[in-house]
Amino acid sequence: MALPAYASTGQRVWHYSFRIICGLIFFFLIAPILVIIPLSFNAQDFFTFTPEMLALQPEGYSTKHYEDFFTNTDWQLALRNSLKIAPVATVLSVVLGTLAAIGLSQSHVPFRRAIMAILISPMIVPLIISATGMYFFYSNPYIPTPFGKIELPFTLTGTYWGVVLAHAALGIPFVIITVTATLVGFDQSLTRAAANMGAGPVTTFFKVQMPLILPGVVSGGLFAFITSFDEVVVVLFVGSAGQKTLPWQMFTGLREQISPTILAVATILIGISVLLLFVLEMLRRRSERLRGLSPA
Repeated sequence: MALPAYASTGQRVWHYSFRIICGLIFFFLIAPILVIIPLSFNAQDFFTFTPEMLALQPEGYSTKHYEDFFTNTDWQLALRNSLKIAPVATVLSVVLGTLAAIGLSQSHVPFRRAIMAILISPMIVPLIISATGMYFFYSNPYIPTPFGKIELPFTLTGTYWGVVLAHAALGIPFVIITVTATLVGFDQSLTRAAANMGAGPVTTFFKVQMPLILPGVVSGGLFAFITSFDEVVVVLFVGSAGQKTLPWQMFTGLREQISPTILAVATILIGISVLLLFVLEMLRRRSERLRGLSPA
């Protein structure tokens, strides 16, 4: 927004100071990324800029770390595990989170605020606390009931479905928040009109409600996918070596051996995150157009 011609000296000082402060904060946040990306093309096995790189000499740069990522069996196993866990966890998060958001949007639901606070608590509670709670919950082979304990014939600790359910629990709050924000501008008279025309609840949901809240649902699903794909703390507690994900492999590489391949993987993840953020912005603009908040 440009300054008006009649702006005072104080307004002009604040106008430019605010932009300088925002620029410094942006640089502080983006600087580590700007360092990681060129280092991933280092021709040497170092986490530092070599003289050849600083001199912009071609021999100082190489794609060998990317080649190691795509050919190394450990990295590929971790990538396959992430691609098997994250999509399933995302689907569960979207289904359960969307249903919860629609239910909590109804004015007749009692204790809506308390239920909402409980459902989004995984976003507030530190991950180490959530991971510890999930570990003890999975490790307990009994379910307490008023009539005594029921022994489970299985345990979720160290299993594929245990990791999927844990990641889904972390992704549900993001789906609930995005879908709830979309439902704020939803015209409830449309569902009543569909019911008056003889449509059942399921038909009304898929034919009337879902097309209008779809941008929020997809946005929540993307957030849930990013959360699952980048999560490392919970999988360390509830997973096993068979569920070693990409972030787990990166953590192991930093702890046991300083492998520059981590920089290549980080660069790939940065590119994926930027692409998903671009998709989220497009969905946000589409949602605003559907709600009439911005011009087409």
